Amino acid sequence: MLVLTLVLAGGCVEPLEKRFIFFPYNTIEATPRVFGLAYEDVYFTAEDGIKLNGWWIPGTGSPITLLWFHGNGGNISHRLENIKLRHDRLKVNIFIFDYREYGRSEGKVSEEGTYRDANAAFHYLRGRPGLDPDKIVFFGESLGSAVAVEMAIRHGGCAALILESPFLSISAMARVSFPFLPIGPLLRTKYDTISKIGKVRAPILIVHGEFDEIVPFEQGRRLFEAAPEPKEFYTIRGAHHNDTYLIGGKAYLDALGRFLRRLSPDGQPPRV
Repeated sequence: MLVLTLVLAGGCVEPLEKRFIFFPYNTIEATPRVFGLAYEDVYFTAEDGIKLNGWWIPGTGSPITLLWFHGNGGNISHRLENIKLRHDRLKVNIFIFDYREYGRSEGKVSEEGTYRDANAAFHYLRGRPGLDPDKIVFFGESLGSAVAVEMAIRHGGCAALILESPFLSISAMARVSFPFLPIGPLLRTKYDTISKIGKVRAPILIVHGEFDEIVPFEQGRRLFEAAPEPKEFYTIRGAHHNDTYLIGGKAYLDALGRFLRRLSPDGQPPRV
């Protein structure tokens, strides 16, 4: 154990942590068209010149736009069934994009890179004609929850923040994944959401699968306890990490709909 820790401290931790944290996949295996969804294939550029790709999927009745920060594995094409369910039940606009190195987006992924990519996605939406910039809701799943919290702090104009299966920090996740390997202090990637959540100034909804085998349920609860009001917590009974939308089903989407309705005092709530 001591020898391994010394090896990591000697400079081998960076490639190890990248394999532990990020799982990019380049091939776009399908598009929203396979589910009969109208969409626009969008390219936009981060502040450091990296070209990024995403999908704009127009809603059918709600003024709200869901800015979707996905998790650490796959790419946007691996979330099509999830996109279809949320689009059909919530009626919202959806903008989902790939971080650098994922899908058709260029570059090499890193924590700071994901923040730059998310920042570019937000500014793209703010400049999109016909979109209400005051009704952008940040939705972060798993690793994307940390990105969403950072963006909510940087851009106080988000209408709300929804976090699905969020974790406290990369250090906390390292203790879960490698309980006998004290690498947490050596990791350069932080995603320290627990230290940031108190700075969010938007309504917060945190949802977590009851039997999440990757991010412990207790981490979602602890993040909720640290979050400022107004806030809500929803337990997806029987769900694990990657089946929340399937196990949660109608009850989960109805809970999202009720949360979003409270953000739409203009008489145009999502129909759920």
